[in-house]
Amino acid sequence: MAAESGHLPTSGQNQAPTPEQLQDLLLKSPGFDEFLLELTVFSASKLAAPEPMLCAITVERDGRPVTVASSSDKARQMDEKQYGFDDGPCLTALREGRTVLVEDLGTSARWQRYSQAVTNEGVRSVLAVPIDAGPSAAAALNCYALSTSTFGAANVSAVESYSASLSRILRLALRVHRLPAPQDGLHTALQSRAVIDAALSLVMAQTRGSREEAAKLLHEMARSSKQQLKQIANDILNGAALPDPSADGGPRQ
Repeated sequence: MAAESGHLPTSGQNQAPTPEQLQDLLLKSPGFDEFLLELTVFSASKLAAPEPMLCAITVERDGRPVTVASSSDKARQMDEKQYGFDDGPCLTALREGRTVLVEDLGTSARWQRYSQAVTNEGVRSVLAVPIDAGPSAAAALNCYALSTSTFGAANVSAVESYSASLSRILRLALRVHRLPAPQDGLHTALQSRAVIDAALSLVMAQTRGSREEAAKLLHEMARSSKQQLKQIANDILNGAALPDPSADGGPRQ
């Protein structure tokens, strides 16, 4: 594993999702953009402990980003700055097939322009890990943290293990769903993300919990009801009641 600050040792920590969880995401998604969006929100909630994590996934074909999905507006903005420069930790991880760790954006010489461009976003460190998407595409998971202490050796190893666990389902998704052209589908996916973002904000306001807790709740509701995440988000925005966290067998645990 290559990193800006040097090689980090691996650990036994493993936050990989189960194959059943990933298959559920794929089966519920009508298209590749929707699948990638739900996978990104799922990843952010899965990797959040012990600190908040913002996630984005990029899939590239023919040297250009074809599909981009972000777990939040802030993650999207961080990614868009990279595409503007056509350079950044995520694009480097994707194109060179190696892990890139930026422990402190404020002191990074390699990513100085990028750091200056995102200085108001509150993100302090970045971890970008490639995902093996097969011979015809490249992909990477980008994780943004709000502190410089998030990506210790154990956490880096856990994110690498998690990214490796996504390879099989991403390859399958690329075969099951037509990969959209750059101008197709992305608008729909962004609309879906906006609905999910709004629902997450509403859940946070109602429960006074974190974004990660809200994302976990939405995913548990989608899984228990066998509905798409966007539909659950729409229902919440239209006044659907949240499950009682004290009820036995409820989605919240």
